Amino acid sequence: MNTYIGIDLGTSGVKLLLVAADGRILAENAQTYPVSYPQSGWSEQDPEDWYAAVLQGLKELLAGQDKSLVRGISFGGQMHGLVALDSRDSVIRPAILWNDGRTAEETKYLNETVGREKLSAWTGNIAFAGFTAPKLLWLKEHEPENFARIAKVMLPKDYLAYRLSGAFCTDFSDASGMLLLDVAHRTWSPEMLRVTGMSGAQLPRLHESYEVVGMLKPAIADMLGLKNVKVIAGAGDNAAAAVGTGVVGEGGCNISLGTSGTLFVSSAEYRGDRANALHAFCHADGGWHLMGCILSAASCNSWWVNGILQSDNYKREEAGLEAFLGKNDVYFLPYLMGERSPHNDVSARGAFIGMRPDTARGHMTLAVLEGVTFALRDCLEAAKRNGVQITRTKLCGGGAKSPLWRMIVANVMNVPVELPQTEQGPSYGAAMLAMVGCGEYTSVQEAASAIVRIRETILPDPRVAARYEERYRHFTGLYPALKGLF
Repeated sequence: MNTYIGIDLGTSGVKLLLVAADGRILAENAQTYPVSYPQSGWSEQDPEDWYAAVLQGLKELLAGQDKSLVRGISFGGQMHGLVALDSRDSVIRPAILWNDGRTAEETKYLNETVGREKLSAWTGNIAFAGFTAPKLLWLKEHEPENFARIAKVMLPKDYLAYRLSGAFCTDFSDASGMLLLDVAHRTWSPEMLRVTGMSGAQLPRLHESYEVVGMLKPAIADMLGLKNVKVIAGAGDNAAAAVGTGVVGEGGCNISLGTSGTLFVSSAEYRGDRANALHAFCHADGGWHLMGCILSAASCNSWWVNGILQSDNYKREEAGLEAFLGKNDVYFLPYLMGERSPHNDVSARGAFIGMRPDTARGHMTLAVLEGVTFALRDCLEAAKRNGVQITRTKLCGGGAKSPLWRMIVANVMNVPVELPQTEQGPSYGAAMLAMVGCGEYTSVQEAASAIVRIRETILPDPRVAARYEERYRHFTGLYPALKGLF
Protein backbone atom coordinates (compact mmCIF):
# COMPACT_ATOMS: atom_id res chain seq x y z
CA MET A 1 0.00 0.00 0.00
CA ASN A 2 1.29 3.46 -0.91
CA THR A 3 2.47 5.73 1.90
CA TYR A 4 2.57 9.51 2.32
CA ILE A 5 4.48 11.96 4.50
CA GLY A 6 2.79 14.85 6.30
CA ILE A 7 4.96 17.58 7.81
CA ASP A 8 3.61 20.04 10.39
CA LEU A 9 5.99 22.99 10.70
CA GLY A 10 5.01 24.45 14.07
CA THR A 11 6.37 27.25 16.20
CA SER A 12 8.26 25.15 18.75
CA GLY A 13 9.03 22.19 16.53
CA VAL A 14 8.17 20.09 13.50
CA LYS A 15 6.11 16.92 13.51
CA LEU A 16 6.30 14.33 10.75
CA LEU A 17 3.94 11.43 10.01
CA LEU A 18 4.19 8.49 7.65
CA VAL A 19 0.62 7.54 6.76
CA ALA A 20 -0.71 4.63 4.71
CA ALA A 21 -3.28 5.32 2.01
CA ASP A 22 -6.02 3.93 4.27
CA GLY A 23 -5.19 6.47 6.99
CA ARG A 24 -3.14 4.25 9.31
CA ILE A 25 -0.21 6.05 10.92
CA LEU A 26 2.89 3.92 10.36
CA ALA A 27 5.51 6.14 11.99
CA GLU A 28 5.89 9.56 13.53
CA ASN A 29 8.76 11.80 14.50
CA ALA A 30 9.23 15.17 16.17
CA GLN A 31 12.11 17.64 16.16
CA THR A 32 12.47 20.92 18.03
CA TYR A 33 14.14 24.24 17.28
CA PRO A 34 14.47 27.54 19.15
CA VAL A 35 12.43 30.72 18.99
CA SER A 36 14.23 34.04 19.39
CA TYR A 37 12.74 37.05 21.19
CA PRO A 38 15.19 39.86 20.33
CA GLN A 39 12.92 42.54 21.81
CA SER A 40 9.76 42.58 23.87
CA GLY A 41 6.88 41.49 21.64
CA TRP A 42 9.17 40.26 18.85
CA SER A 43 9.31 36.63 17.74
CA GLU A 44 11.74 35.23 15.15
CA GLN A 45 13.20 31.96 13.87
CA ASP A 46 15.99 30.91 11.53
CA PRO A 47 14.49 29.11 8.50
CA GLU A 48 17.64 27.02 8.27
CA ASP A 49 16.68 25.49 11.63
CA TRP A 50 13.37 24.36 10.10
CA TYR A 51 15.08 22.74 7.13
CA ALA A 52 17.70 20.98 9.23
CA ALA A 53 15.01 19.68 11.58
CA VAL A 54 12.93 18.38 8.67
CA LEU A 55 15.85 16.53 7.09
CA GLN A 56 16.73 14.91 10.41
CA GLY A 57 13.08 14.12 11.02
CA LEU A 58 12.71 12.49 7.61
CA LYS A 59 15.74 10.29 8.22
CA GLU A 60 14.37 9.11 11.55
CA LEU A 61 10.79 8.78 10.29
CA LEU A 62 11.79 6.49 7.42
CA ALA A 63 14.22 4.31 9.37
CA GLY A 64 13.05 0.72 9.05
CA GLN A 65 10.19 1.60 6.70
CA ASP A 66 9.63 0.45 3.11
CA LYS A 67 10.82 3.58 1.38
CA SER A 68 9.78 2.34 -2.06
CA LEU A 69 6.14 2.86 -1.09
CA VAL A 70 6.47 6.61 -0.39
CA ARG A 71 4.66 8.57 -3.11
CA GLY A 72 4.24 12.12 -1.82
CA ILE A 73 5.13 14.74 0.76
CA SER A 74 3.04 17.71 1.85
CA PHE A 75 2.92 20.30 4.60
CA GLY A 76 0.89 22.13 7.18
CA GLY A 77 2.68 25.18 8.48
CA GLN A 78 2.61 28.08 10.90
CA MET A 79 1.02 30.93 8.98
CA HIS A 80 1.87 34.58 8.30
CA GLY A 81 5.65 34.35 8.88
CA LEU A 82 7.81 36.54 6.65
CA VAL A 83 10.61 34.58 4.95
CA ALA A 84 12.62 36.78 2.58
CA LEU A 85 15.31 35.53 0.19
CA ASP A 86 17.77 37.52 -1.90
CA SER A 87 18.76 36.95 -5.52
CA ARG A 88 21.17 34.20 -4.45
CA ASP A 89 18.43 32.41 -2.48
CA SER A 90 20.06 33.31 0.83
CA VAL A 91 17.74 34.10 3.74
CA ILE A 92 18.01 37.86 4.27
CA ARG A 93 17.08 37.96 7.96
CA PRO A 94 15.41 35.71 10.55
CA ALA A 95 11.77 34.98 9.77
CA ILE A 96 9.31 37.27 11.57
CA LEU A 97 6.70 34.93 13.03
CA TRP A 98 2.90 34.90 13.25
CA ASN A 99 2.88 35.96 16.92
CA ASP A 100 5.30 38.86 16.47
CA GLY A 101 3.77 42.16 17.60
CA ARG A 102 6.19 44.75 16.25
CA THR A 103 3.91 46.01 13.46
CA ALA A 104 1.39 48.02 15.51
CA GLU A 105 2.10 51.22 13.56
CA GLU A 106 2.00 49.51 10.19
CA THR A 107 -1.25 47.74 11.09
CA LYS A 108 -2.75 51.07 12.15
CA TYR A 109 -1.61 52.66 8.90
CA LEU A 110 -3.22 49.93 6.82
CA ASN A 111 -6.50 49.94 8.73
CA GLU A 112 -6.87 53.67 9.25
CA THR A 113 -4.98 55.41 6.44
CA VAL A 114 -5.41 52.91 3.62
CA GLY A 115 -8.73 52.03 5.24
CA ARG A 116 -10.59 48.95 6.41
CA GLU A 117 -13.17 49.18 3.64
CA LYS A 118 -10.52 49.17 0.92
CA LEU A 119 -8.61 46.31 2.55
CA SER A 120 -11.80 44.27 2.87
CA ALA A 121 -12.70 44.93 -0.76
CA TRP A 122 -9.20 44.04 -1.99
CA THR A 123 -8.46 41.03 0.22
CA GLY A 124 -11.57 40.08 2.24
CA ASN A 125 -9.76 40.99 5.47
CA ILE A 126 -8.38 43.87 7.48
CA ALA A 127 -4.84 44.12 8.83
CA PHE A 128 -3.73 42.26 11.93
CA ALA A 129 -0.30 42.68 13.47
CA GLY A 130 0.73 39.09 12.69
CA PHE A 131 -0.09 39.23 8.98
CA THR A 132 2.69 39.34 6.39
CA ALA A 133 1.87 42.63 4.65
CA PRO A 134 2.39 44.77 7.80
CA LYS A 135 5.74 42.99 8.28
CA LEU A 136 6.81 43.97 4.78
CA LEU A 137 5.94 47.60 5.55
CA TRP A 138 7.89 47.33 8.83
CA LEU A 139 10.89 45.97 6.96
CA LYS A 140 10.62 48.74 4.38
CA GLU A 141 10.62 51.38 7.12
CA HIS A 142 13.08 49.96 9.65
CA GLU A 143 15.42 47.78 7.54
CA PRO A 144 15.30 49.39 4.07
CA GLU A 145 18.57 47.76 3.03
CA ASN A 146 17.06 44.32 3.67
CA PHE A 147 13.80 45.25 1.94
CA ALA A 148 15.76 46.33 -1.14
CA ARG A 149 17.43 42.90 -1.32
CA ILE A 150 14.17 40.92 -1.48
CA ALA A 151 13.91 38.65 -4.52
CA LYS A 152 11.45 36.15 -3.09
CA VAL A 153 8.87 36.33 -0.29
CA MET A 154 7.42 33.12 1.05
CA LEU A 155 5.73 31.59 4.06
CA PRO A 156 7.40 29.14 6.46
CA LYS A 157 6.12 25.87 4.99
CA ASP A 158 6.82 27.18 1.48
CA TYR A 159 10.48 27.57 2.38
CA LEU A 160 10.52 23.82 3.03
CA ALA A 161 8.86 23.13 -0.33
CA TYR A 162 11.41 25.39 -2.01
CA ARG A 163 14.38 23.65 -0.40
CA LEU A 164 13.00 20.18 -1.05
CA SER A 165 11.76 20.67 -4.63
CA GLY A 166 12.98 24.01 -5.96
CA ALA A 167 9.38 25.15 -6.48
CA PHE A 168 8.74 28.79 -5.56
CA CYS A 169 5.11 28.39 -4.61
CA THR A 170 2.42 28.74 -1.99
CA ASP A 171 -1.16 27.60 -1.59
CA PHE A 172 -4.32 29.67 -1.37
CA SER A 173 -5.08 28.90 2.30
CA ASP A 174 -1.69 30.07 3.56
CA ALA A 175 -1.51 32.99 1.13
CA SER A 176 -4.85 34.20 2.51
CA GLY A 177 -3.10 35.18 5.73
CA MET A 178 -0.58 37.46 4.03
CA LEU A 179 -3.09 40.30 3.35
CA LEU A 180 -1.76 40.23 -0.20
CA LEU A 181 -4.31 37.83 -1.68
CA ASP A 182 -7.71 38.66 -3.15
CA VAL A 183 -9.34 35.78 -1.28
CA ALA A 184 -12.67 35.85 -3.10
CA HIS A 185 -11.00 35.57 -6.51
CA ARG A 186 -7.92 33.50 -5.49
CA THR A 187 -5.34 35.84 -7.03
CA TRP A 188 -2.73 38.31 -5.78
CA SER A 189 -4.21 41.75 -5.12
CA PRO A 190 -2.62 44.38 -7.39
CA GLU A 191 -3.71 47.09 -4.96
CA MET A 192 -1.91 45.44 -2.03
CA LEU A 193 1.21 44.92 -4.12
CA ARG A 194 1.18 48.64 -4.78
CA VAL A 195 0.63 49.49 -1.09
CA THR A 196 3.52 47.28 0.06
CA GLY A 197 5.87 48.14 -2.76
CA MET A 198 6.11 44.54 -3.96
CA SER A 199 6.00 43.09 -7.47
CA GLY A 200 4.31 39.94 -8.66
CA ALA A 201 7.72 38.44 -9.49
CA GLN A 202 8.67 38.54 -5.80
CA LEU A 203 5.63 36.47 -4.80
CA PRO A 204 5.28 32.71 -5.18
CA ARG A 205 3.14 30.89 -7.72
CA LEU A 206 -0.32 30.11 -6.33
CA HIS A 207 -1.71 26.58 -6.06
CA GLU A 208 -4.56 24.68 -4.52
CA SER A 209 -3.35 22.87 -1.40
CA TYR A 210 -3.65 19.44 -3.03
CA GLU A 211 -1.78 20.28 -6.23
CA VAL A 212 1.65 18.88 -7.09
CA VAL A 213 4.29 21.63 -7.19
CA GLY A 214 7.35 19.53 -8.03
CA MET A 215 9.42 16.47 -7.29
CA LEU A 216 11.77 15.82 -4.40
CA LYS A 217 15.23 16.92 -5.55
CA PRO A 218 17.35 13.95 -6.68
CA ALA A 219 20.15 14.66 -4.20
CA ILE A 220 17.73 14.76 -1.27
CA ALA A 221 15.85 11.71 -2.54
CA ASP A 222 19.11 9.76 -2.82
CA MET A 223 20.15 10.78 0.69
CA LEU A 224 16.82 9.56 2.09
CA GLY A 225 16.58 6.46 -0.10
CA LEU A 226 13.46 7.68 -1.90
CA LYS A 227 12.49 7.64 -5.60
CA ASN A 228 10.00 9.67 -7.64
CA VAL A 229 8.38 11.38 -4.66
CA LYS A 230 5.97 14.22 -5.46
CA VAL A 231 5.88 17.41 -3.41
CA ILE A 232 2.36 18.77 -2.86
CA ALA A 233 1.69 22.42 -1.97
CA GLY A 234 0.15 21.86 1.48
CA ALA A 235 -1.80 24.33 3.57
CA GLY A 236 -1.69 26.73 6.47
CA ASP A 237 -1.72 24.85 9.77
CA ASN A 238 -5.36 25.50 10.58
CA ALA A 239 -6.62 24.52 7.14
CA ALA A 240 -4.46 21.39 7.24
CA ALA A 241 -5.78 20.54 10.72
CA ALA A 242 -9.33 21.00 9.45
CA VAL A 243 -8.65 18.54 6.63
CA GLY A 244 -7.20 16.11 9.17
CA THR A 245 -10.38 16.27 11.24
CA GLY A 246 -12.70 16.03 8.22
CA VAL A 247 -13.91 19.63 8.33
CA VAL A 248 -14.38 20.17 4.61
CA GLY A 249 -17.25 21.31 2.40
CA GLU A 250 -20.18 23.33 3.69
CA GLY A 251 -20.82 24.00 7.39
CA GLY A 252 -18.12 22.00 9.12
CA CYS A 253 -16.51 23.33 12.31
CA ASN A 254 -13.22 22.60 14.04
CA ILE A 255 -11.82 24.05 17.25
CA SER A 256 -8.08 23.76 17.76
CA LEU A 257 -6.45 24.08 21.19
CA GLY A 258 -2.84 24.45 20.11
CA THR A 259 -0.26 27.10 21.01
CA SER A 260 -2.82 29.46 19.57
CA GLY A 261 -6.52 28.65 19.42
CA THR A 262 -8.83 28.71 16.44
CA LEU A 263 -12.47 28.31 15.53
CA PHE A 264 -12.63 27.21 11.90
CA VAL A 265 -15.86 27.08 9.85
CA SER A 266 -15.68 25.60 6.34
CA SER A 267 -17.79 26.82 3.43
CA ALA A 268 -18.30 25.88 -0.20
CA GLU A 269 -18.84 29.55 -1.08
CA TYR A 270 -16.92 32.71 -0.24
CA ARG A 271 -18.35 34.46 2.81
CA GLY A 272 -16.64 37.56 4.22
CA ASP A 273 -17.09 38.81 7.77
CA ARG A 274 -18.88 42.14 7.64
CA ALA A 275 -17.44 43.20 10.99
CA ASN A 276 -13.92 41.92 10.21
CA ALA A 277 -13.74 40.10 13.55
CA LEU A 278 -12.97 36.84 11.76
CA HIS A 279 -10.60 36.00 8.93
CA ALA A 280 -12.12 35.10 5.56
CA PHE A 281 -9.62 32.69 4.00
CA CYS A 282 -9.41 30.07 1.28
CA HIS A 283 -9.67 26.48 2.46
CA ALA A 284 -7.43 23.56 1.53
CA ASP A 285 -10.36 21.69 -0.05
CA GLY A 286 -10.79 24.28 -2.79
CA GLY A 287 -13.48 26.22 -0.91
CA TRP A 288 -13.29 28.90 1.75
CA HIS A 289 -13.55 29.28 5.52
CA LEU A 290 -14.16 31.78 8.28
CA MET A 291 -11.67 31.57 11.13
CA GLY A 292 -11.34 33.21 14.51
CA CYS A 293 -7.86 33.05 16.01
CA ILE A 294 -6.81 33.72 19.60
CA LEU A 295 -3.07 34.08 20.01
CA SER A 296 -2.73 32.16 23.28
CA ALA A 297 -4.63 28.92 23.97
CA ALA A 298 -2.83 25.80 25.22
CA SER A 299 0.16 28.10 25.70
CA CYS A 300 -1.82 29.77 28.52
CA ASN A 301 -2.15 26.42 30.26
CA SER A 302 1.55 25.60 29.88
CA TRP A 303 2.45 29.09 31.11
CA TRP A 304 0.28 28.56 34.18
CA VAL A 305 1.12 24.95 35.02
CA ASN A 306 4.79 24.85 33.99
CA GLY A 307 5.84 28.44 34.54
CA ILE A 308 3.80 29.64 37.49
CA LEU A 309 2.91 26.46 39.39
CA GLN A 310 6.27 24.87 38.52
CA SER A 311 4.49 21.59 37.79
CA ASP A 312 4.63 19.16 34.89
CA ASN A 313 1.61 17.08 35.88
CA TYR A 314 -1.41 18.50 34.06
CA LYS A 315 -3.62 15.59 35.07
CA ARG A 316 -2.94 16.17 38.77
CA GLU A 317 -3.58 19.91 38.50
CA GLU A 318 -6.97 19.24 36.84
CA ALA A 319 -8.05 16.42 39.18
CA GLY A 320 -11.48 16.98 40.74
CA LEU A 321 -12.13 20.28 38.98
CA GLU A 322 -15.12 18.93 37.02
CA ALA A 323 -17.18 19.47 40.20
CA PHE A 324 -16.70 23.25 39.74
CA LEU A 325 -17.76 23.50 36.08
CA GLY A 326 -19.82 26.66 35.68
CA LYS A 327 -19.42 27.55 39.37
CA ASN A 328 -15.97 29.15 39.40
CA ASP A 329 -15.84 32.77 40.61
CA VAL A 330 -12.42 33.41 39.06
CA TYR A 331 -12.05 34.68 35.49
CA PHE A 332 -8.94 34.68 33.32
CA LEU A 333 -8.32 36.83 30.26
CA PRO A 334 -6.02 34.75 28.00
CA TYR A 335 -4.37 37.62 26.16
CA LEU A 336 -0.74 36.84 27.04
CA MET A 337 0.49 37.75 23.54
CA GLY A 338 -2.13 40.40 22.80
CA GLU A 339 -5.22 39.30 20.91
CA ARG A 340 -6.39 38.89 17.35
CA SER A 341 -10.02 37.74 17.07
CA PRO A 342 -12.26 39.51 17.71
CA HIS A 343 -10.49 42.41 19.47
CA ASN A 344 -7.46 42.95 17.20
CA ASP A 345 -5.47 44.48 20.07
CA VAL A 346 -1.72 43.86 20.31
CA SER A 347 -1.67 45.70 23.66
CA ALA A 348 -4.17 43.37 25.40
CA ARG A 349 -2.71 41.36 28.27
CA GLY A 350 -3.67 38.45 30.48
CA ALA A 351 -5.42 38.99 33.80
CA PHE A 352 -6.98 37.06 36.67
CA ILE A 353 -10.16 38.63 38.06
CA GLY A 354 -12.41 37.68 40.95
CA MET A 355 -10.02 36.17 43.49
CA ARG A 356 -11.19 35.89 47.12
CA PRO A 357 -9.50 34.72 50.34
CA ASP A 358 -10.71 31.17 49.68
CA THR A 359 -9.49 31.07 46.07
CA ALA A 360 -7.22 28.04 45.57
CA ARG A 361 -4.84 27.03 42.81
CA GLY A 362 -7.53 24.74 41.39
CA HIS A 363 -9.89 27.65 40.86
CA MET A 364 -7.18 29.50 38.96
CA THR A 365 -6.25 26.43 36.91
CA LEU A 366 -9.89 26.03 35.94
CA ALA A 367 -10.15 29.74 35.15
CA VAL A 368 -7.29 29.43 32.64
CA LEU A 369 -9.06 26.65 30.73
CA GLU A 370 -12.36 28.50 30.90
CA GLY A 371 -10.86 31.82 29.83
CA VAL A 372 -9.36 30.34 26.67
CA THR A 373 -12.69 28.67 25.87
CA PHE A 374 -14.64 31.89 26.50
CA ALA A 375 -12.30 33.69 24.08
CA LEU A 376 -13.07 31.03 21.46
CA ARG A 377 -16.77 31.49 22.23
CA ASP A 378 -16.24 35.14 21.25
CA CYS A 379 -15.21 33.82 17.83
CA LEU A 380 -18.27 31.56 17.69
CA GLU A 381 -20.54 34.53 18.39
CA ALA A 382 -18.84 36.47 15.58
CA ALA A 383 -19.52 33.55 13.23
CA LYS A 384 -23.18 33.51 14.27
CA ARG A 385 -23.47 37.19 13.43
CA ASN A 386 -22.49 36.23 9.89
CA GLY A 387 -25.39 33.81 9.65
CA VAL A 388 -23.34 30.69 10.42
CA GLN A 389 -25.13 28.00 12.41
CA ILE A 390 -22.88 25.58 14.30
CA THR A 391 -24.60 22.43 15.55
CA ARG A 392 -21.48 20.42 16.44
CA THR A 393 -17.70 20.79 16.27
CA LYS A 394 -14.56 18.71 15.94
CA LEU A 395 -11.79 19.32 18.48
CA CYS A 396 -8.04 18.90 18.02
CA GLY A 397 -4.71 20.20 19.33
CA GLY A 398 -2.72 19.49 22.46
CA GLY A 399 -5.40 20.90 24.73
CA ALA A 400 -7.90 18.36 23.36
CA LYS A 401 -6.04 15.64 25.28
CA SER A 402 -7.54 16.99 28.52
CA PRO A 403 -10.91 15.35 29.38
CA LEU A 404 -11.70 18.34 31.59
CA TRP A 405 -11.04 20.85 28.83
CA ARG A 406 -13.16 18.83 26.41
CA MET A 407 -16.11 19.07 28.81
CA ILE A 408 -15.58 22.81 29.18
CA VAL A 409 -15.59 23.30 25.40
CA ALA A 410 -18.78 21.26 24.97
CA ASN A 411 -20.62 23.21 27.66
CA VAL A 412 -19.31 26.72 26.89
CA MET A 413 -20.10 26.27 23.18
CA ASN A 414 -23.23 24.24 24.04
CA VAL A 415 -22.77 21.86 21.11
CA PRO A 416 -21.59 18.24 20.85
CA VAL A 417 -17.80 17.97 20.57
CA GLU A 418 -16.42 15.21 18.35
CA LEU A 419 -12.93 13.80 18.82
CA PRO A 420 -11.39 12.28 15.67
CA GLN A 421 -9.82 8.85 15.93
CA THR A 422 -6.52 10.43 14.96
CA GLU A 423 -5.53 13.62 16.77
CA GLN A 424 -2.50 14.55 14.73
CA GLY A 425 -3.84 17.82 13.34
CA PRO A 426 -1.91 19.53 10.54
CA SER A 427 0.54 16.68 9.85
CA TYR A 428 -2.30 14.22 9.26
CA GLY A 429 -4.16 16.69 7.05
CA ALA A 430 -0.94 17.31 5.12
CA ALA A 431 -0.57 13.58 4.46
CA MET A 432 -4.16 13.51 3.20
CA LEU A 433 -3.40 16.41 0.83
CA ALA A 434 -0.42 14.43 -0.47
CA MET A 435 -2.75 11.48 -1.13
CA VAL A 436 -5.08 13.67 -3.20
CA GLY A 437 -2.18 15.21 -5.09
CA CYS A 438 -0.86 11.76 -5.98
CA GLY A 439 -4.26 10.52 -7.16
CA GLU A 440 -4.97 8.19 -4.27
CA TYR A 441 -8.28 10.05 -3.83
CA THR A 442 -10.04 12.27 -6.33
CA SER A 443 -10.77 15.10 -3.87
CA VAL A 444 -10.12 16.27 -0.34
CA GLN A 445 -13.75 15.53 0.48
CA GLU A 446 -13.37 11.94 -0.71
CA ALA A 447 -10.20 11.49 1.34
CA ALA A 448 -11.89 12.85 4.46
CA SER A 449 -14.92 10.60 4.02
CA ALA A 450 -12.74 7.55 3.58
CA ILE A 451 -10.22 8.21 6.35
CA VAL A 452 -11.57 10.38 9.18
CA ARG A 453 -13.40 8.52 11.96
CA ILE A 454 -14.88 9.83 15.24
CA ARG A 455 -13.83 7.97 18.39
CA GLU A 456 -15.79 9.90 21.01
CA THR A 457 -18.51 12.55 21.25
CA ILE A 458 -18.84 14.77 24.34
CA LEU A 459 -22.35 16.12 24.85
CA PRO A 460 -23.08 19.33 26.79
CA ASP A 461 -24.91 19.03 30.10
CA PRO A 462 -27.91 21.43 29.93
CA ARG A 463 -27.45 22.52 33.57
CA VAL A 464 -23.72 23.14 33.22
CA ALA A 465 -24.20 24.86 29.84
CA ALA A 466 -26.76 27.22 31.39
CA ARG A 467 -24.31 28.17 34.16
CA TYR A 468 -21.58 28.77 31.59
CA GLU A 469 -23.92 30.90 29.52
CA GLU A 470 -24.27 33.30 32.44
CA ARG A 471 -20.54 33.27 33.16
CA TYR A 472 -19.74 33.94 29.51
CA ARG A 473 -21.97 37.03 29.58
CA HIS A 474 -19.92 38.31 32.53
CA PHE A 475 -16.69 37.47 30.68
CA THR A 476 -17.68 39.63 27.69
CA GLY A 477 -17.66 42.72 29.91
CA LEU A 478 -14.12 42.26 31.22
CA TYR A 479 -12.00 43.17 28.18
CA PRO A 480 -13.89 46.45 27.48
CA ALA A 481 -13.54 47.38 31.19
CA LEU A 482 -9.76 46.78 31.16
CA LYS A 483 -8.89 47.93 27.65
CA GLY A 484 -7.85 51.39 28.82
CA LEU A 485 -5.40 49.91 31.33
CA PHE A 486 -3.69 47.81 28.63
